Amino acid sequence: MSSIVFIGGGNMASCIVGGMIARGFEAEDITATAPSESSQERLKSRFGISATDDNRSAVAHADIVVLAVKPQIMRKVAMDLASALKADAVVVSVAAGISINSLQLWLGNSTAIVRAMPNTPSLVLSGATGLFANELTSQSHKDSVDQIFNAVGYCCWVESEEQINAVIAVSGSGPAYFFRILEIMQAVGQELGLSEEIARNLVSQTALGAAQMAKVSDSSPAQLRQEVTSPGGTTERALSTFQQDGLEAIFRRAMTSASQRAEEMSKDFSD
Repeated sequence: MSSIVFIGGGNMASCIVGGMIARGFEAEDITATAPSESSQERLKSRFGISATDDNRSAVAHADIVVLAVKPQIMRKVAMDLASALKADAVVVSVAAGISINSLQLWLGNSTAIVRAMPNTPSLVLSGATGLFANELTSQSHKDSVDQIFNAVGYCCWVESEEQINAVIAVSGSGPAYFFRILEIMQAVGQELGLSEEIARNLVSQTALGAAQMAKVSDSSPAQLRQEVTSPGGTTERALSTFQQDGLEAIFRRAMTSASQRAEEMSKDFSD
């Protein structure tokens, strides 16, 4: 099994590590770094992995290095690590807005680099991750990266780095869109007389069921919607209200804004 090091032990790294452990990855093959002793102890006790505050020593023998730090500090972290990396290691960045060109500048032009855009449902093995690799990334590297992200859900390789911004808009930020919808539906359910518990359970189960149908069905989402929409019924009335109030336009603006922000961040953090 490959030796895997996560630089940064925050929310996203914890989601991925948690999913990997749940899928049978050996804890002894995984190390995470964190600056504080309390964070290191949290990672050790929660996942049974190794943890340290020494990034350079952690990556010295790592086959896969996952950079899971905030974009604002990525440049410093990457440059500090560059000379400590194994020659045949692959570096995976899960930071939004950090281009491969920037990573190559900081890590060295001979480094195999993968940009990954996972999302937080990785923690419950239902993540979605878009991946893009530079030309130095071998098929063996890709297979190893696949193992990590397939362990926590669905992953796919996109054809161009620009498409990572689309991945961010669709699935990277996507869970928050659905959480907001669930939040609204639960609140309205309570306003209509349901208890908080019943409203939450109904809304969550409905979302789960609809997502599962969309995933396993040969029908498109549009076809599935039409199949449950009876003429003159309650669903048709609700959908007509969505249409009249511009729901599609709202989603289009929101997701386009997310993609544009990812592009802006790429420029903000370039060197």
